[in-house]
Amino acid sequence: MKFSPSTFDPNGPGIPGQLFGLPFTPESAELVIVPIPWEVTVSYHAGTAHGPQAILNASSQLDVLVKDIPNAWQLGISMLPIPEGIRTESDRLRHLAEQHLRRLEQGEQQEGPDPLLPRINEACESLNIYVKATVLRYLKEGKMVGLLGGDHSTPLGFIRALADYYPHFGILQIDAHADLRKAYEGFTYSHASIMYNAMKLSSISRLVQVGIRDLCDEELQMIRRPKSRIVTFFDDDLKAQRYRGTTWDAQCEAIIRELPEHVYISFDIDGLDPKLCPHTGTPVAGGLEFQEAVYLVQRLVRSGRKIIGFDLNEVSPGKDDDWDANVGARLLYQLCNWTAVSRGRLSVRN
Repeated sequence: MKFSPSTFDPNGPGIPGQLFGLPFTPESAELVIVPIPWEVTVSYHAGTAHGPQAILNASSQLDVLVKDIPNAWQLGISMLPIPEGIRTESDRLRHLAEQHLRRLEQGEQQEGPDPLLPRINEACESLNIYVKATVLRYLKEGKMVGLLGGDHSTPLGFIRALADYYPHFGILQIDAHADLRKAYEGFTYSHASIMYNAMKLSSISRLVQVGIRDLCDEELQMIRRPKSRIVTFFDDDLKAQRYRGTTWDAQCEAIIRELPEHVYISFDIDGLDPKLCPHTGTPVAGGLEFQEAVYLVQRLVRSGRKIIGFDLNEVSPGKDDDWDANVGARLLYQLCNWTAVSRGRLSVRN
């Protein structure tokens, strides 16, 4: 289907079936969203594989005005078709993963490793290869790229692709969980292991975590290891500082100070207060307010740092409402636009 930006009315209703209702295709867009409906390794509540479709559906109800970014919609944002093959494979493998998890929960003893694990791990690595190839295709075309999961295991291929492009970069992770577990529950590419796997890449000079409030001893030891590349701003510490009078602006400055010039943002929706994402897979009390998260991204961009890519994960829509998807769509739009500002593709109003 052809769309004409020249005749699009940003004051009118959005185009049904188009991300944010905008008149762009992946070919004409400056920023491409790669949807990955995958949730093979989720360890609590499922549903995040529905995230890309739910966000797409909710996104056309947003107003496309961004007060501080004139004509932001003209950037051109488009999402690739949601790959049904990946969704089908995710469902098939999720069934196998649940069998493995039931054995763990019931304490079943067996000789040797679970024979299901190699099949699941190999399929997850195949997904990583697909994501990397897809991202590289659009990076080579000079486009900006974002990824929309799915569970938080999905962006590893994206991060690997960026490691081919940038000798050094940092990751800003907004999350309730540290995600530094080694092969959690036996899954090499678990959603709880994304940052453990990412930190194997020497290109990542710094991982800065914000909002962390649920982790294990192994993860804490990894964070506190001598000469660690990881800096963690725990949610309870941030809150305690606020109670003593420290402003969020000052805290944002401290967070950003730890990051290099090029930054990848990995945003797990459960980094927000769960009232904003009640159906996410592993909600944790506490977290950031929506506008606090947006302000952090804005301050990052205003510091002169460049966002080289981002992901948004773990948005799981409710059965009876689209609140999670609505919040996810609004957050995705902010990430898109402020990424473009950081790259000089959009300008901020003086």
